[in-house]
Amino acid sequence: MQLRHTTWVTDGGLETDLIFNHGVDLPEFAAFPLLDEPAGAALLTRYYARYAEIAAEVGAGLLLETPTWRANPDWGRALGYDARALDRANRASVDLVRAATTAADVVDRRVSGCVGPRGDGYRAAGHDAAEAAEYHSPQVRSLAAAGVDLVHAMTMTTSAEAIGVVRAARSAGAPVAVSFTVETDGRLPDGGTLADAISAMEAADPADFYGVNCAHPLHLLAALDGGAWQEHLEFFRPNASVLSHAELDEAEELDAGDLPLLVSATDAVRAELPGLAVLGGCCGTDSRHVAALWGAGSGDVGAAQPSAEPDSTR
Repeated sequence: MQLRHTTWVTDGGLETDLIFNHGVDLPEFAAFPLLDEPAGAALLTRYYARYAEIAAEVGAGLLLETPTWRANPDWGRALGYDARALDRANRASVDLVRAATTAADVVDRRVSGCVGPRGDGYRAAGHDAAEAAEYHSPQVRSLAAAGVDLVHAMTMTTSAEAIGVVRAARSAGAPVAVSFTVETDGRLPDGGTLADAISAMEAADPADFYGVNCAHPLHLLAALDGGAWQEHLEFFRPNASVLSHAELDEAEELDAGDLPLLVSATDAVRAELPGLAVLGGCCGTDSRHVAALWGAGSGDVGAAQPSAEPDSTR
């Protein structure tokens, strides 16, 4: 799969958008159970449609992530899903996103199968690559069998867990992207540098693509040192807020951030990363933020406004 020579709109902070803008209850911060009910599936379809509109307006490709960040064994078990139910959920998520991309009038379209960390995405964990490969393989196999264009490991906190996902994807025959998250100082939650994490992967089991998610662009800028490793970064999904992960974890209200600052800081990231091809958002962002990052209309294309009545589908 090639990403360069085309720019790609991807979606925003699905879970925070649903919780804070639509009043949806997401136990364990998991969106995939919404597919169990028609109302939940319809809400997800509307969510993805907003990003298709942005891609169509700016003439970019559309690469959408499945709502499966939590659809792995430990989190699934906490939600009452056994292995068979998780397999169905992952496959159904791919089908739903594929339908959303098929309906879009865009120059190109891709479905990315989202794989989240085994633990909390804000805390360093997963230091055994072989164990991580075994753990993530069932979800990766489900996504690959459903026909995703790539598997995307998001909010990775260690290179070891990321390597495990890469091995699982290679075994399943799927292209794979890895996006790490960084703290306010530009370092991974385990204290290592982004440069070292990517270098470790390149030396062991390289991914096809790399990126950063769940960090404000100012935090990513702190990690950039001008090294050749930066040429590997092709995905960026920033948080709206400049708060630390610990502060966001404690927040009871949504911090939608300073939109002009988000745009200007992302422009600074783009200047440092000429290979950046995929741009969307993460926690605290919705389609209004992503539209602004892409310069779509006045920046409010398909903006998700808080509902007058909650979209409580569960």
